[in-house]
Amino acid sequence: MAEKLKIGIIGTGGISNAHTRTYLNRSDVEIVALADIVPGKAEAYRDRYGLTQARCYPSHKELLENEQLDAVSVCTYNRQHAEPTIMALKKGINVICEKPMSVTLEEALEMARAEKESGKILSIGFQPRFDPNMQMIKKIVSSGELGKIYYIQTGGGRRHGIPAGYGGTTFIEDGTAGVGALGDIGCYSLDMVLNAIGYPKPLSVSGFSTNVLAKDPEYWRYDMTEAQAKEMTEKFGVDEFAGGLVRLEDGIILDFRISWALHVDTPGDTLIIGTKGGLRIPSTDCWNGSIGGPMTVYKQVAGKSIEYKVPVIDSKVDLWERKIGTFIEAIRNGTPGAIPTWQIIRNQAIIDGIVRSAKLGHEITLEIPEI
Repeated sequence: MAEKLKIGIIGTGGISNAHTRTYLNRSDVEIVALADIVPGKAEAYRDRYGLTQARCYPSHKELLENEQLDAVSVCTYNRQHAEPTIMALKKGINVICEKPMSVTLEEALEMARAEKESGKILSIGFQPRFDPNMQMIKKIVSSGELGKIYYIQTGGGRRHGIPAGYGGTTFIEDGTAGVGALGDIGCYSLDMVLNAIGYPKPLSVSGFSTNVLAKDPEYWRYDMTEAQAKEMTEKFGVDEFAGGLVRLEDGIILDFRISWALHVDTPGDTLIIGTKGGLRIPSTDCWNGSIGGPMTVYKQVAGKSIEYKVPVIDSKVDLWERKIGTFIEAIRNGTPGAIPTWQIIRNQAIIDGIVRSAKLGHEITLEIPEI
């Protein structure tokens, strides 16, 4: 076997555990370095996983300056995705960065420029792409069964699912997260449909955003004290529910909404509507990048309305193994990453556009420069 690839983990919070467990299941890589800005956190992480040879650093800068690495996993909070990714790429290190790609479109563009200039791989963590059910959506659209797509409704939500508790607020503070449900689960929802239709360029968006529930202490008070609930409302600085009407190339309208907290079970199923048929993709109770049951195709046949079910594929695919695995395979084979960066830039442009449009209170044009 070829020499093991040397891996660094930047950020040892919750999501990094899935990266580390997946790396430890592979015989062709070794984790040699860890970084976290919280004193002692990287060391505790090293001991928990028995990474006795891994060196620990207080930031990504020290790690990248002192290690000779093949790749890093960037598992920091949202506002710190861009800086370590760009620095690693400029040092000739391949990067797999957790979603969302960044907070702003400009950050995403800088990351893509660093990828292009370095000749290295930048992969963004969209593991639902490897779910056979998600791939089936793309196959149905690509087959022509629905005809020319002209309208899409998509999104998802959680009735009471803000990913934060007292003492754990990096997902909800503007200074760390920068974006809320939009970036956390909205990017998955957008990818599901945009990937299915070939990722056309977004042209404009009229967006909305709110955090009215999270700013009310009543939302939190059953899980914590009154004083703690008040503190949570003061810290909450991102969206809990957001969406927009997006105009895409080829005359396609995308009606999108996503939530962490909403007083209904779901803001709606996903619909992909074309000139020859329509596809309904059931939502889930707690949206996380999957489908909620058998899909339905609606058609007209000989003047009659018919419909048929597309059963859920009972897959044993380990999505994390495929996400990490395709990244490692691309490094070893010198081939492009499985998820093209230009696609995720378009995803990020919509998220960024919704944020800006919501602040301005009107529709905006989306400008995406060529890299």
